[in-house]
Amino acid sequence: MAAPLHFLLLLPLPFFSLFLAPAFSSGQKEPKVPALYVFGDSTADVGNNNYLPGNNAKANFPHNGIDFPFSRPTGRFSNGYNGIDFLARHVGFKRSPPPFLSLASNMSHDIMRGVKGTNFASGGSGILDSTGSTNSTISMTKQIQYFSTVRSQLTRRLAIEQIDELFSKSLFIISSGGNDIFAYFSQNRFPNVTERQNFISSLITKYGDHLKELYALGGRKFGIVNVPPLGCCPYPRSLNPTGGCLEMLNELTQEFNGALKVLMNDVSSTLAGMKYSIGSSNAVVMNIVNNPGTLGFQETKTACCGFGKFNGESGCTPNATVCSDRRRYLFWDLLHPTHATAKIFGLAVYSGPEQFASPINFKKLVEDYN
Repeated sequence: MAAPLHFLLLLPLPFFSLFLAPAFSSGQKEPKVPALYVFGDSTADVGNNNYLPGNNAKANFPHNGIDFPFSRPTGRFSNGYNGIDFLARHVGFKRSPPPFLSLASNMSHDIMRGVKGTNFASGGSGILDSTGSTNSTISMTKQIQYFSTVRSQLTRRLAIEQIDELFSKSLFIISSGGNDIFAYFSQNRFPNVTERQNFISSLITKYGDHLKELYALGGRKFGIVNVPPLGCCPYPRSLNPTGGCLEMLNELTQEFNGALKVLMNDVSSTLAGMKYSIGSSNAVVMNIVNNPGTLGFQETKTACCGFGKFNGESGCTPNATVCSDRRRYLFWDLLHPTHATAKIFGLAVYSGPEQFASPINFKKLVEDYN
């Protein structure tokens, strides 16, 4: 398990007080970037999977969304907002941009909404095309194809120069990798060093391909969210006879995150004008696990909503057990954080120190228009 980061010691008191602000305080009046374009998995999905025919990886039913405005289940794997929503609020938007598939049915009419951004993320997806079921999730490759469609549609309304300027100043957020690691672990419980290295290498190579495709389509500012400590989620804990974190999963996660850091440095050094920040969901979650009381948490092992050991043996459904004080829980369901956790993540990554976002935080990334 990672060493404590002593979050409160790293941040001034006024910064900590922001964690105690109302859950739905208003965002910035004027967004700091023209638009947000979001790619990734269930950590970023705001409803794309609602429109898919498969029954897996959906959250458009109670108790999901119980703390969302009007207690509405939107398809977010959360009791309220997810981390992308909070990042969007810090940038100046109301919340994450709408899911692409909510616009796709009437693209010619709704495409101009894409000028302010679009969310392409899909629960169950991964960096690799082989991750996730093809009928119940949208692969990262397909998400980028959808973004290309948005660009093509915008060319009917805007000049190429306008589109290039729009995308170059916009923030591209990617939150992916966890499902790939889960899928690999489920088939390789005891991989040797060489096997692990080969897997991480293939994952990072594909990630680099996706980045280059988005760059070719106009992306220049990239907000990357790394993978949290998967082994400490309620589901993996439920598989461990001791109830502790599954260290093999955490080791794979650390290896991936380390390789991702190298990748971003290498890619940004070869692609002119590309800038990035890596937001460490891993550091944020581990800090809460190691120092729960300092940030107002009481339960870091058991999910708020679910069934079985640690409420981690099945997902959050209308018949599941649900906790009453959701602000005290790190995890909402067997794999996903609560609204309270997402709020801390958003603030730490947006304006926190290097332990939580590097080489610069998201605030410096979006405020840099050069």
